Amino acid sequence: MPLAFVILGYALLGTGIVLSTWAQVVNSFFEPGVRVQRERGQRPISKGPYAIVRHPGYVGALMIFTGMALSLASWWALIPAALAILVLIVRTKWEDDLLRTELGCYGEYAKRTRYRLFPHLW
Repeated sequence: MPLAFVILGYALLGTGIVLSTWAQVVNSFFEPGVRVQRERGQRPISKGPYAIVRHPGYVGALMIFTGMALSLASWWALIPAALAILVLIVRTKWEDDLLRTELGCYGEYAKRTRYRLFPHLW
């Protein structure tokens, strides 16, 4: 694998870690599971990276998966990374649907913050 790809991998890995951490810091409801935290009065977070995309923690994870594969300088490592990315994209859709159904004010947030993962794309 060309050195430029390896360097890109480290850049993606570092940026993904920073973005995921930022998403966790500004969102006290951030957790690994997909559920609505009614007992804690969950509401949509619209500050920080959540003002740009609805699932910035997942964007960070996508960057980490890709960055890790590239930083290992292995074309083969891109296969499990791609599978993990596919699972995460499906999970994002599932979580978005759950939040729209279970968290009444989420629809308004989704109208303001139109993109799930990729600004101006999806």
